[in-house]
Amino acid sequence: MRSTNFSPELSSESGLPAQVVECAVPLGKQALFHYQDLITLFAQTFYHSDNTILVRGDAEPVYLPADQQHKQHRILFAHGYFASALHEVAHWCLAGKKRRLLEDYGYWYSPDGRNAQQQAEFERVEIKPQALEWAFSIACGKTFRVSTDNLNGAAVDYAGFTLNVSKQAQYYVRSGFPPRAQLFIDVLMAFYATAKLTERDFYV
Repeated sequence: MRSTNFSPELSSESGLPAQVVECAVPLGKQALFHYQDLITLFAQTFYHSDNTILVRGDAEPVYLPADQQHKQHRILFAHGYFASALHEVAHWCLAGKKRRLLEDYGYWYSPDGRNAQQQAEFERVEIKPQALEWAFSIACGKTFRVSTDNLNGAAVDYAGFTLNVSKQAQYYVRSGFPPRAQLFIDVLMAFYATAKLTERDFYV
């Protein structure tokens, strides 16, 4: 059993965890996935450089820029779900500096129940973030499945969307991930003791 300690060099006044976080990963078995580990790893990696924290939310995920009440930019993920945290970090890694000053990066979003045209647009803009989420998942040693997120709307081509996300992820492996995404991948690989990503990891 591997036990790794990460001690955030941040005070509790910042709203970040100040205690040592431990994650035990049984060798040869699936890792234990705790959202608190992601919160801590993200803070250690991006708090000082980007004034941004990852926060467990109690509703729909959202990105909130700093304001008078909150000194840090906040990435809120849904209900403590590990996959939601990875997905929201993926969106953040793709958003440019100006976008990160806007709530939810200023992007359009249509909830579950989209018609065919809305679903096609949703899938178009979700290819890159889901490719990054897939890479983050592999770096954690965790199984990944794409999300079309439209249970009450038009029928979706799940296989086709999966293939598009797969191709985008393989392109990132060949040509390079966005800088912040690559940094987070490296941090996750070190923490979970996983191997370097290859195109084969994303074959479908």
